[in-house]
Amino acid sequence: MAQPQTLAQKLIAAACGRETVAEGEIVTCAVDLAMFHDSSGPRRLKPMLEELGATLWDPSRIVLVIDHYVPESDDESRRIVRIARDWAAEQQLPNVYDSVGICHVVVPQHGHIRPGMFCVGGDSHSPTGGAFGAYMFGIGSTEMLGVAVTGQIWVKVPKTLMMHWRGQLAAGVTAKDMMLHMIGRYGMNGGRYQAVEFCGEAVRALSMQERMTLSNMSAELGSQVGLIAPDETTAAWLREAGVTEELDLARWQSDRDADAEWHEFDAAALAPQVAAPHSPANTRGVDTYHDVPVQVAYIGACTGAKLEDLRAAATVLRDRRLADGMQLMVAPASRQDQDQADREGVMQVLRDAGAQVLATSCGACAGYGGSIPDGASVIATTARNFKGRMGSETAQVYLASPYTVAASAVVGRVADPREFLA
Repeated sequence: MAQPQTLAQKLIAAACGRETVAEGEIVTCAVDLAMFHDSSGPRRLKPMLEELGATLWDPSRIVLVIDHYVPESDDESRRIVRIARDWAAEQQLPNVYDSVGICHVVVPQHGHIRPGMFCVGGDSHSPTGGAFGAYMFGIGSTEMLGVAVTGQIWVKVPKTLMMHWRGQLAAGVTAKDMMLHMIGRYGMNGGRYQAVEFCGEAVRALSMQERMTLSNMSAELGSQVGLIAPDETTAAWLREAGVTEELDLARWQSDRDADAEWHEFDAAALAPQVAAPHSPANTRGVDTYHDVPVQVAYIGACTGAKLEDLRAAATVLRDRRLADGMQLMVAPASRQDQDQADREGVMQVLRDAGAQVLATSCGACAGYGGSIPDGASVIATTARNFKGRMGSETAQVYLASPYTVAASAVVGRVADPREFLA
């Protein structure tokens, strides 16, 4: 009888052409999709490929997203983006998304990531793909060079940590709060570079965009991947994204008796979470920080400005105004999400409250926005609050959900969004 397998093991086994794999084995996997962006991709890969005299293994399996250095604000940005655009044209890449949003949102929105796939990305938040039942992780430029030429990469079969969430989240509590709580509990090396799988009734109840936030921030937990077994929610979302192929949902589930390390959480008991400077691991319940003043609120990034995040912020901000002196910046995660938010009136609610709407790009999250004032106390929906991460070395950045960020923008200090939703 075959050894029971976790979802991570099943995905790796399929990618290396085996029935099963065992924890600790090192195997060579065929890559279904390689994603990179203007910061991680052509400006680094192009010279290495030219030095080797090598060509791409399969341009149809490469996705390039230009999202970090746009809109171009200086000569260096213009140089980097020009390299990306020229190289994409030279290579005749069929999948290029230029200035339409953040890679971790845009790539799934176009149906590129599906259950059962084995993918790599030139960005540390590439585990976002795990929300779709795909094995996807971030790699550096040298590893990406190997993938770009051979279409293969080796991987050590990881142990799986099962993060089991029972119960139901309260209003105003989100996947971002779940993730911050886990990072606060286990630290940024809590995943020990293993595979994390999120499961339980609270996870199954999440929408795809909320699941994407969980998988995305498995990077902050120290995990290689953040997996969620696909279900009908996954299938419906992918059909909306234009995927017509049949999806084998039943295959991509962890076996009941598979060897894994289990951790238990109660969603119903979870309060909104806030991470203090300068680490996502500095997380406590929102009440711990209720007297902390903030001058800047930022709703942006792949973990905090998707359509549902914008809707959440608008729920709090409707018919309200920002606190005196407060600056609220909103950078939607994709053009598609911003357009839908505009059609629903969500963007108008944010503007009426006093928000400044920025471009759909990585922006200030990756330190390219130039919009975070020095010395400011900032509350943001981003994934990281390392010192200088958002550009300013002297800014004090707190992390929270869109609900909490919006509530704090109204009050002028860290605030509990549940008080606005009663």
